[in-house]
Amino acid sequence: MADPSSYRPRPGEIPDSPGVYRFRDEHRRVIYVGKAKSLRQRLANYFQDLAGLHPRTRSMVTTAASVEWTVVSTEVEALQLEYSWIKEYDPRFNVKYRDDKSYPYLAVTMNEEFPRVQVMRGHKKKGVRYFGPYAHAWAIRDTVDLMLRVFPVRTCSAGVFKNAARTGRPCLLGYIGKCSAPCVERISPEDHRELAEEFCDFMAGRTGTYLRRLERRMAEAAEEMEYERAARLRDDIGALKKAMEKNAVVLADATDADLIAVAEDELEAAVQIFHVRGGRVRGQRGWVTDKVEEITTGALVEHALQQLYGEETGDAVPREVLVPALPDPVDPVQEWLTGRRGSNVSLRVPQRGDKKALMETVQRNAQQALVLHKTKRASDLTTRSRALEEISDALGLDSAPLRIECYDISHLQGDDVVASMVVFEDGLARKSEYRRFQIKGFAGQDDVRSMHEVITRRFRRYLAEKERTGEWADGEEPGAEPGAQEDPGTASVGLAEPPASTLTEDDGRPKRFAYPPQLVVVDGGAPQVAAAQRALDELGIDDIAVCGLAKRLEEVWLPGDDDPVVLPRTSEGLYLLQRIRDEAHRFAITYQRTKRAKRFRSSPLDDVPGLGETRKQALIKHFGSLKRLRSATIEQICDVPGIGRKTAETIVAALAQAVPGGPAVNTATGEIMDDTEEPGQQTGSPGEPVSTGAPDERRGQER
Repeated sequence: MADPSSYRPRPGEIPDSPGVYRFRDEHRRVIYVGKAKSLRQRLANYFQDLAGLHPRTRSMVTTAASVEWTVVSTEVEALQLEYSWIKEYDPRFNVKYRDDKSYPYLAVTMNEEFPRVQVMRGHKKKGVRYFGPYAHAWAIRDTVDLMLRVFPVRTCSAGVFKNAARTGRPCLLGYIGKCSAPCVERISPEDHRELAEEFCDFMAGRTGTYLRRLERRMAEAAEEMEYERAARLRDDIGALKKAMEKNAVVLADATDADLIAVAEDELEAAVQIFHVRGGRVRGQRGWVTDKVEEITTGALVEHALQQLYGEETGDAVPREVLVPALPDPVDPVQEWLTGRRGSNVSLRVPQRGDKKALMETVQRNAQQALVLHKTKRASDLTTRSRALEEISDALGLDSAPLRIECYDISHLQGDDVVASMVVFEDGLARKSEYRRFQIKGFAGQDDVRSMHEVITRRFRRYLAEKERTGEWADGEEPGAEPGAQEDPGTASVGLAEPPASTLTEDDGRPKRFAYPPQLVVVDGGAPQVAAAQRALDELGIDDIAVCGLAKRLEEVWLPGDDDPVVLPRTSEGLYLLQRIRDEAHRFAITYQRTKRAKRFRSSPLDDVPGLGETRKQALIKHFGSLKRLRSATIEQICDVPGIGRKTAETIVAALAQAVPGGPAVNTATGEIMDDTEEPGQQTGSPGEPVSTGAPDERRGQER
C-alpha cells in the first residue's frame, strides 16, 4: 500500500486551470481518470489526511503510485478528454457502466444500393439509420413483420440476395408480397430506396401524413368500386396502426427526448433510459454499475450522458434530455451535448406535468432493475456460500454463520420507539421468523439503550425456552418476556434446519426464539455493538458472535475493537450484510409508521367497552365531531340509532375523563385537520400498544 505523500506534487506545480488528471499504479497502469475546473483545488482533496477520505477514495490513492495531468482550455474540452481516456484506459476505480452493446436496434442500411432492414447490435456504422434500442430482438421482428406488408423493403442477407439474383427466383417473402424483390428487378433501385426512406420516416414518427394518404387512396378505390384494392389498403392501414400501438403515446406534444433515471444504494447504481421520439417510447435500455468511487447522483448522470452520447452526433442526440439530478457544473455538459448534436440541447430536471409523470415511470423501472439485479445475485447458491465464508473469515468465526439475526431501532424524534429482528438462513430471508419489538423499559430516544433492551429480551426468551425443555441448565429461572408479533410471509427453506422437536411446541406450533443464531448483526457502530455484547454477557451467553454495520461508510464493527473491519467493495460478504441490514431497517420503519398512524387515528371512543366501529361512526356522523359529542347530553346521545342509555352514560363518562388533545395536523401539508378525527391521548406506559384483538391473541406478543 503506497503512501500518497510519497508522490504528492510539490506546492505550485499543479496549475489552477481546467484539465484532466490520471492516477497510475506502480506498474504504470491508469487506475483513475478525472476532470476538474481547477486542477489545483481538485487534486488537493486527494492528498489530505487519509482518515478524512471516503473509503473508496482512500483505497484509490493508496493503490496509486503517481499522478499526472493535462491542461485544457475549457471545461467542455476536459469533459471530452475524460471520456476518451476512460474509453482508452478502462480505469478500475472509475464508474464503468456494463454497456448497452448487446441491445438490439432496428437498422436500415441506407449506405447500400438496395437498403436492407435488419436487427443490428454493437457499434453504429456510418450511413445506417438506427431505431431503438429495443429490449428484445423478437420485438423488432414483430414490428418489421407488420411493416413489411406496407413497406416491402429487402430484409435478406447479401448471400441470399446474390443467390436469388443468380437464379432469377426471389425468396419466399417476394412471393407472398412482403418484399418488393429488387433481386430479380421487380423494382428499380431508385424506387426501392424511396420505399426504404418511407419506412424510415414512418419509424421516425412521421406517421400521420402517411396514414392519411393511405386512407385517401382507400376511399378513392372504394368510390371507383375497386373493392379488392380498397380492402388491401384497409388491411395495410390496420397493420400500420397495430405497429404504432406497440409504442404508446406518452407525451402529447410529440416531444423528442431521452429520459434518464438512476436508482442507487451505497454499492451499486442502476440506470434506465427511455428514448421518446414523436411523443412515443421508441426504445429502452438500462444497466447496473458498481460504485467504485465516491460519487453523487449528478455525477452518475454525467457518466451516463458520456456513455450515451460520447460517440453520437446529429439527431441521435435529442433536443431534450430529462434527468433526475443535474451534473455540477451543468453548463459544460450542456455545451458538450449541443456540440454533439449541432444545435441546442436542453438538459433539465422535469418539475411537473406529463414529463415528470413519465420520469417517475422510468425511475420505477430503474428501481426494479436494481432490485432484480440484487435478487439474481442473492439467489445464486454458490454466491451465498461464498458470502457466508467471507463473513466467517472477516469476523474470525469458527464456521460459516448459517443463521444470522439483524436488529434495528426505529423512532420518530423519540416517539413510537420500536425495534425489528430479521432472520436470514443460508443467505436467504426467513420471513416467518421475523419479530418486532416495542421499547418498554424507558421513554425517549436512546438507540444504545434500546438495543440493549431488545437483545436482552430476545435472548432471555431463548434461555427460558431452553430451561423449560430441559435443554439448558441454569441456576436462576429466567424471567419470561412477552413474545413477538410475526410478520406474515413465506418462509424460505434453509439448508441447516434444527431438529423438529426443538422448534415446535407439543401442539405442533413453532416455538418463539427457540433457535439461536450464529451471528447477531446490529444496525450501527461501536456503541450499538457494545450494547448488544453487554446484553449477551449479562445473560451468560458466550457462543454467539456480534457485529455492527455502520451505514455511512459500510464498516463492520466488532465488540472491543477500536478500528472497524473494512470488507472489500466487491465482497459478497459485505453485500449480504448490507442486504440483511437494509431488510431490518425496512421492517422496523414499517412497524414504526404503522404504530404512529394508529396513534394518530386513536380516539377516546376506543376506550368505551362494547362500542364497535359501526356505532362509533354513527355517533360521529350524527354529531359531526368529537367536540360536539363532548357537549351533548345523555338524552341527545340516546337519539343515535343503536345507542342505549347505559351505553350513552358510559360514553359521557369516557369523554369526561379524556383530556382533549390539540388540533390534528396533516404532517405532509401542515394543514390543521377537522376535529372529526380528533386524536386522543395515550395512557399507560410509554409506547404501550392500543390493541383491539382478543386477550388470548394479544398475550405473549411483542408489538
